[in-house]
Amino acid sequence: MKRPVAIDLFSGCGGMSLGLEAAGFDIAAAVEFDAIHALVHHFNFPYSATICKDISQLTSQELLNAIKHNEFSCEIDLVAGGPPCQGFSSIGKRQLGDPRNALVFEYVRVIKEIKPKYFIFENVPGMASGKHRRFLDELISELESIGYCIDKPISVLDASLYGAPQTRKRLILLGSRLDVNKARHPLPTHADIDSAGLLFNMGLSPLSTCGEAIHDLAKHSAFTEGDNGIDTSKLDYSGLRHNFSIQPNGEYSLCHRRLVSNKVYGHIGSKHTQTSIEKFRATNPGSVERTSRFFKLAINGQCNTLRAGTASDKGAYTAPRPIHYSEPRCITVREAARLHTFPDWFRFHNTIWHGFREIGNSVIPFLSKSLGRQVIKAMDLDEINFEVYTLNQQDEELLHFNMGQSSKYWNIPDDVIPKRKRLARV
Repeated sequence: MKRPVAIDLFSGCGGMSLGLEAAGFDIAAAVEFDAIHALVHHFNFPYSATICKDISQLTSQELLNAIKHNEFSCEIDLVAGGPPCQGFSSIGKRQLGDPRNALVFEYVRVIKEIKPKYFIFENVPGMASGKHRRFLDELISELESIGYCIDKPISVLDASLYGAPQTRKRLILLGSRLDVNKARHPLPTHADIDSAGLLFNMGLSPLSTCGEAIHDLAKHSAFTEGDNGIDTSKLDYSGLRHNFSIQPNGEYSLCHRRLVSNKVYGHIGSKHTQTSIEKFRATNPGSVERTSRFFKLAINGQCNTLRAGTASDKGAYTAPRPIHYSEPRCITVREAARLHTFPDWFRFHNTIWHGFREIGNSVIPFLSKSLGRQVIKAMDLDEINFEVYTLNQQDEELLHFNMGQSSKYWNIPDDVIPKRKRLARV
């Protein structure tokens, strides 16, 4: 059976794309402004038409032409995406006039012109609070006026309630065209272990923990000089980690097969000063180190929200990275990926900075899969009949390109993204 077709707008490296593919969709196209992120998406989803372009300069016909060129149907089942949300973030200065907020209405334009059966809109919870609620109400009104029914009440979903070992809340709008069955928000699958009666009575699982996600990586020293990879025979893919194995399993069993080696890459970390190492070691798990203000993970707790950092005009680039619960260091890119529910076969840029940016900017795949499955359910499709195929192997050099090389690959100027602001290491 042919799989339904989705478009991922503002795709980043592909967190939303991955979850939707895991739910049974084919990602017909993805649009991403950052040349390096777009290359990483292209590497992980080679069958998709990845378009590196400012969405305000991209016509819907160009998007459909790219989809048709890749031999996908132009009858689009789902459009998903989260326009850049810094203007709404509750941890930063709220700016109704932030020009990036205009991208929300570029998203609406694509929905209006392509008219998919369903859409998923995700953003920060701050959009639903305070004076920003007026903006959200305007957005909902516009989407309803072009022929969509929005599942209400508007929900802020916490990814930890859908199996992720990380507390991360996102506002979700789930829309259905008026001529199709209505898709509804997914019910939680997990709950706090303190609610033992609730778990038993409702068939919920306890929250996933940091230890369940990354403990097998702890015995392997973080790579600080290159990335030699870890042989998969030295890792433990039991329990929650079954989902992260080098071949698609568990939550990712419907994903297409990528040709990968028997090594897991991305276990790369920073070199810390001896002073920082001692401070990290002395910090109690589940608390904040007083100098760096870095949160130290607890083996039986959840990770705090992983963030990407911001451009220099909105503050420092580098976001705080959690301290490992048993090692006196910050977590590695691969550990962050596991805590974000990316499987080990999913690849990121080979530098720490870009890798963390890609993860911090991503939708948690477990959450996006839960959303995608709701659309599959509304479409009355049986996922057991979806075809899974093996993808062509990709050139790993793409994961090493700098911004100049990446921009050249996409044939765009190399100054569309602000240059990196280097900070003193800790």
